Amino acid sequence: MPSTKTSTILTGDRPTGPLHLGHYFGTLANRVRLQREGGDLFVLVADYQVLTDRDVADRLPEHVEGLVADYLSVGIDPDRATIFRHSAVPALNQLMLPFLSLVSVGELRRNPTVKDEISVSGQATVSGLMFTYPVHQAADILFCKADLVPVGRDQLPHQEIARLVARRFNERYGPVFPVPDALLSDAPLLLGTDGRKMSKSRGNAIALSAGPDEVARLVKRAKTDAEREITYEPETRPEVSNLVRIAALCQDRDPHAVAAEIGSGGAAALKKTVVDSVNEFLRPIRARRAGLDRGELRRVLDRGNERANEVAGRTLAEVRAAMAMG
Repeated sequence: MPSTKTSTILTGDRPTGPLHLGHYFGTLANRVRLQREGGDLFVLVADYQVLTDRDVADRLPEHVEGLVADYLSVGIDPDRATIFRHSAVPALNQLMLPFLSLVSVGELRRNPTVKDEISVSGQATVSGLMFTYPVHQAADILFCKADLVPVGRDQLPHQEIARLVARRFNERYGPVFPVPDALLSDAPLLLGTDGRKMSKSRGNAIALSAGPDEVARLVKRAKTDAEREITYEPETRPEVSNLVRIAALCQDRDPHAVAAEIGSGGAAALKKTVVDSVNEFLRPIRARRAGLDRGELRRVLDRGNERANEVAGRTLAEVRAAMAMG
């Protein structure tokens, strides 16, 4: 892994709803750590990419502001990180055209993350934007010459497309881009309350903005099993183990120790432990969020958009020069 002291890091999310615990332990915690360690952090609000799997971007302004609020509430510092919006940086999106020429249709068709997102969307047809989503993401990563990208394991196929684009561009036109490395969280994939992957689109996630009553309601309906003794055995007891894992992550403890502490308390004791652990973990995040207002969120985006445009303009000029396009 490259030294985080000098790394440029690109990360971000689509504004389709509130971020959740899976996001926090999957990537957000790493973003905050990398910022603390001195990395140059770019955080993308990927509003154009909302259109990949839906006809319209419903409630987009609200979701954009909510996403920025999530970032600030978990500890991303806008004075040290560049938080910006996709649609506000034209030069970034213009990079997608030469990048598309470097990737085959077959390579895009085989991308497992795209396949999964198409399946979840439930759409009968696939838009060109959805199909080329990995190349758009490559432009996001490479416009600022990011060399480190914190991702969840399910996003690794997209990351590989970005690496492929960087290598092929450098081979064809000369050395312009670093080949970005993925930074995986130590946290395992979190399941949602229905036993499937925690996801905004599946409605099974515990949002970082959730209040105490909502946390209790979501955890109460979570799947468990018929055994009373609580153990941490992800392979044989995935739903129970997932709840133990959530509590352990929120407590920053070993999941086996958390399970042993609950012991023979059964599902009721397990769920109470999860509710208490999540609410205690979210308490400072809620407090920071309560201190934010819409004016501050807009100012953060304005400053970030300005810097991102400067960086993207320089990179596009370099790309055009390398391609002998003036």
